[in-house]
Amino acid sequence: MEKKESRKKENNLEAKISEKPIKIGGFSIRIFGLIKFLLGVCLLPFVYSASISFLNEFGVIEKAMQNYFWSGLITLVIVYLFIWEPAIIYTKGQKILEIIFAFFKPLVRVAPYLLPIYTLILFMAYWVLSFIWKSPNLVNYFLFLFGFTLGLHLIFSAKSIRSKQQGFLKANYIFGFSFIYIVNLIFICFFLNLIFEKFSVVNFFNNSFQAATSIFSTVFKQLFLG
Repeated sequence: MEKKESRKKENNLEAKISEKPIKIGGFSIRIFGLIKFLLGVCLLPFVYSASISFLNEFGVIEKAMQNYFWSGLITLVIVYLFIWEPAIIYTKGQKILEIIFAFFKPLVRVAPYLLPIYTLILFMAYWVLSFIWKSPNLVNYFLFLFGFTLGLHLIFSAKSIRSKQQGFLKANYIFGFSFIYIVNLIFICFFLNLIFEKFSVVNFFNNSFQAATSIFSTVFKQLFLG
């Protein structure tokens, strides 16, 4: 009898010990989710400042060329909302990136969301064709495709993150998409900087940083010095 009771006590003790990591794990996930939520909120001023800075810098390009970019973006939205959801195209792009970064597993998880693969491929194609085909319309066609593929990447990255969202206070979505959006804006700014002399990626960074710091300064003054 004593042996049976001692075994029961040992089993109960083991069960309690095995339960503790689960509780700690759940608590740590909530804390990590809260941290990501706060970081996501902190990224929102950069989302705003980067967007405004991009629009201001993009404004130095000829209006007709700007229209090609926006036409590509609007076309993607119309196709997505009223005709067909090109999810399979986005998925194929993700698989390409998974193959490219197969040597490093952390990048396999992140790269498909961060890198607009089709926009990258199009830029490389434009870079090669610009030396072969000296047509003034070439850049217009590619600006349309840049807008289309960038919109494709952002829409389906947001949808993919949201569908997998299990974090606390929508932490993964706010932090993840804000970060993806900023990184993609940086990519397109680098491309435009290489294509157009008037477009300056340095000005984009400077203006984005100044606008974001101005927002943080205003919020800090209202909260603690107001």
